[in-house]
Amino acid sequence: MRRNTTRRPHPPRARRRAALPLAALGGVLALLLGPAAQAGASAQAVAAAPDISVTAVKADLKALQDVATANGGNRAHGRPGYRASLDLIKGKLDAAGFTTSIQQFTSGGATGYNLIADWPGGDTGKVLLTGAHLDSVTAGPGINDNGSGSAAVLETALAVSRTGFHPAKHLRFAWWGAEELGMVGSKNYVSKLTTAQRATISGYLNFDMIGSPNPGYFVYDDDPAIEKTFKQYFTGLGVVTEPETEGDGRSDHAPFKNAGIPVGGLFSGADYIKTTKQAAQWGGTAGKAFDACYHRSCDTLTNINDTALDRHSDAVAYAVWNLAG
Repeated sequence: MRRNTTRRPHPPRARRRAALPLAALGGVLALLLGPAAQAGASAQAVAAAPDISVTAVKADLKALQDVATANGGNRAHGRPGYRASLDLIKGKLDAAGFTTSIQQFTSGGATGYNLIADWPGGDTGKVLLTGAHLDSVTAGPGINDNGSGSAAVLETALAVSRTGFHPAKHLRFAWWGAEELGMVGSKNYVSKLTTAQRATISGYLNFDMIGSPNPGYFVYDDDPAIEKTFKQYFTGLGVVTEPETEGDGRSDHAPFKNAGIPVGGLFSGADYIKTTKQAAQWGGTAGKAFDACYHRSCDTLTNINDTALDRHSDAVAYAVWNLAG
């Protein structure tokens, strides 16, 4: 996640389409049938998507750590570790049957890359796009920021292949370059979309830092239907969430939001401080940062909370399965 120390007030929401995800239909019935039915509907909804193995996600993080270690300690834009990270993920997606493409751009005099992966089938006039930034800062390997989001999105994409999921909407997954320099890769992608192409994207889901060691559970308060889907998932686990407003303008959902595309996502916290109330509802330590290794060399494999990583990774799949129709 890109550093931004200026906290800006949340702008008024524009009117958005109130699309109801299929999984939410059970929630509507539950509201009519009472608390017992609500609990059953939530559990049923959570069970609908595949479980994303936290062991598999952590194996991906180990691979990204190894890439950084072999390439000067980081996976930053313009450095060999970034391209090696991209090639690693692309190889897994190609083997799983995705159609992949690499989009090039230039930033700071260096070539950058976005990786785009399309799953065959679905209505290409209604695209659900799920993404995360793949680059780290130059200071370290970037395992929480943002290996965590990148690995969870990868394992969700692989689960699509493994289960033979063919929803009504077309599924597209993306790994963005140069986010740490100001969302350069995602801005480049959005800028090259025609007006007609932008209109085909029914929603963009962003995952930037989802395994913070002193974690929180923040849900982007942007598109109501997407926000509701994530809240429904965490309600099914009995986990309280808070709206994420701090990240506006700091991650790759911003270019999509600015283009009028519905956005949503999850965040487990960066360098700001966990309150006593947040520690009471989520555990962890009040008075300390959600991620004390944010943008530092210590953002390694030891800088991950397994429970947070597991829950958030499953939430990625839950949203994809339910919002794709």
